[in-house]
Amino acid sequence: MMDIVLPKNNEMEFIEIASRLGIRKLYFLYNFGEYSQETGKNLESMEKQNKVHIEVGLIVNQKNMGKALQHSKILAAKSSDSDRMLIESKKINIIYGLEESHKKDRMHQRASGLNHIICELANKNNVAVGFSYGSLFNRNPIISSQIIGRMMQNITLCRKYKVKTITASFSQNPYGLRARHDISRLFAMLGMDNKNIRESSSQGL
Repeated sequence: MMDIVLPKNNEMEFIEIASRLGIRKLYFLYNFGEYSQETGKNLESMEKQNKVHIEVGLIVNQKNMGKALQHSKILAAKSSDSDRMLIESKKINIIYGLEESHKKDRMHQRASGLNHIICELANKNNVAVGFSYGSLFNRNPIISSQIIGRMMQNITLCRKYKVKTITASFSQNPYGLRARHDISRLFAMLGMDNKNIRESSSQGL
């Protein structure tokens, strides 16, 4: 099992909790420009002392993704108004946070951030859609229920158009990590089958 997280000088805490939960691989995502060689050396030292494998990726936007490729092969983007441009670029590996849009849902369709055009592009360019289970915790129940509905719609779209999916916490807090069986139950309720769940929680970027 792997997870994707957004550390804030708490990398060691993430590693310790991940190890307790049976998570064997962590992707640390840093905003482009915030990751340094010193951070990289510290991570190498932490990895040697623990059984959790560490990979580093950069969070980018349409303006800096070209420069970011010079520093990392793993590029992630949080959903924005530029989703289509980012996916068309073929530079990013994963896009996440699609369900957190501030747009209002329509009566017969949720503003989930995905449609058939985006899905076809993601499939064609091998861009994974990240489902953040961390976005469901510590929120107003109304907002959480809205995100759940949007996730269910996006899971259906991804299955229909054969888009690669990844389930992860995308958490800044180590205590936002969860054990695999908890994640499996959650995404089973949201519409993933066993094969989707297994692949989405274990395949890398």
